[in-house]
Amino acid sequence: MLRNLAQRLGMMAHSFVGGIHPPQHKLSAGLNSELCPLAPLHIMPMKQHIGVACSPLVAVGDRVLRGQKIAKSEGYVSVPVHAPTSGRVVRIGDHAIPHPSGMGIPSIFIETDGDDAVDESLAPLADWRSMEPALLRERVRMCGLAGLGGAVFPTFIKLVQDARFPIETVILNGIECEPWLTSDHCLMLEYADEILSGLAIIMHMVKTDAAIIAIEDNKADAAAVLQQALDARDDLADVRVVVLPTRYPQGGEKQLIYTLTGREVPAGKLPMHIGVLCQNVGTTRALYQAVIQGRPLTERMVTVSGDAMPRPGNLLVRIGTPMRHVFAQRGLDVFEQVRLLHGGPMMGELLRHPDLPVVKSTNGMLAMREPTFMAAHQPEQPCIRCGHCSEACPAGLVPNLLADQCRSDQFERAESYNLFDCIECGACSYVCPSHIPLVHYFRYGKGQIAQQRREKHFAEESRGRSEAREMRIEQEKQARAARRSSVRAAHVGQSDDGSADAAGEEKKD
Repeated sequence: MLRNLAQRLGMMAHSFVGGIHPPQHKLSAGLNSELCPLAPLHIMPMKQHIGVACSPLVAVGDRVLRGQKIAKSEGYVSVPVHAPTSGRVVRIGDHAIPHPSGMGIPSIFIETDGDDAVDESLAPLADWRSMEPALLRERVRMCGLAGLGGAVFPTFIKLVQDARFPIETVILNGIECEPWLTSDHCLMLEYADEILSGLAIIMHMVKTDAAIIAIEDNKADAAAVLQQALDARDDLADVRVVVLPTRYPQGGEKQLIYTLTGREVPAGKLPMHIGVLCQNVGTTRALYQAVIQGRPLTERMVTVSGDAMPRPGNLLVRIGTPMRHVFAQRGLDVFEQVRLLHGGPMMGELLRHPDLPVVKSTNGMLAMREPTFMAAHQPEQPCIRCGHCSEACPAGLVPNLLADQCRSDQFERAESYNLFDCIECGACSYVCPSHIPLVHYFRYGKGQIAQQRREKHFAEESRGRSEAREMRIEQEKQARAARRSSVRAAHVGQSDDGSADAAGEEKKD
């Protein structure tokens, strides 16, 4: 049956280098999604995307409505934050977010009133086909959309048109290659029509008729549902569903583009530079809601799973919901001898406690038993130069050498070895027989290089300000000297004129 489906929908001949086949553990696959009940308190961090943090628009004591903008963008690479439900702002202060640092960032605390009243200030755009792409992009920005596949890059920026690089193909990413996670799978099964409508809007915005919907063969039912929904439409004639063999990290943007088109995205470039635009299926559905329904991004599908989870499943969760509340809906209340992960096991982040909010990047929440977690995180041993990490790397890097350079703080050398081409997929760490946490070293190296760049930029700006100040002082000094010289010259001239006049008067006498 799967072979027949693949033959009908098509499978591509290209294959990216590297990759691995970890156990899938898709325990929540095929389960219907459920609504997560509202929590008594929602915590909305001011930074849930790549770029500049937002600033609050509300004050303590204000009543807010679901979808109301409560924080505004403070830069171009930024999108606003919206209230997940109606209630009252009870506090504005720092709170920890799902991040390895454990550091807190400014957040708005909203006490739920239970009414779930909606802000209806954004009208649906039913006639979007007659609208200019720039107006639709502004709607996407206003609704706070950021990539829901994990990168959380502001969506409206990816949709900006550049006449130098016209988009030829839109790729809808339904791969979801991370083990355990099934949130995108669930969305494709339950919201196929909305996803396709969102795809049609994207194609209109970037002015292309061609698109590919990419799905791995472990989600054949989703491929069949999307193909059936596609067959029922007459506005997406040049869109096709492509089934790919299951392989990690096939969902990576560059890897997926090469697999589907045979084109490579050059180092330091973006997919747009080769005429391709990639969007996640969750982001595409959120875009449909923003344009067609006038709904800002206030909820997302989240996989709640793991071998310590009594009842794995997929939940539609309001952003800002405390994770403890979400885990409780699936039967997990005691967290002793349990390790929590934000995202999947390959690229996810270890959580220190469950009292963190669901954010826009939360595609999964995993609860793993302590023995399972420790079996995957054994003590690091010396590298034996086996080369398995190089074979598994989908970016064609040499991870063991890069790790050595990062570990010894040889950051310039690491950068010359294309450190920033690493997508931090974790494939190298997974296959390492010495259990070296290679990705951790890469993140450390990238962080140190970024810090050095910031310090260098700050030093250059400081030097520029200092030089400008010295130049200004010198110019002012020269101007004062010139004024003094002109004044002295004027006084000398007046004195000479007075002496000549006096001499003339004496001669007359």
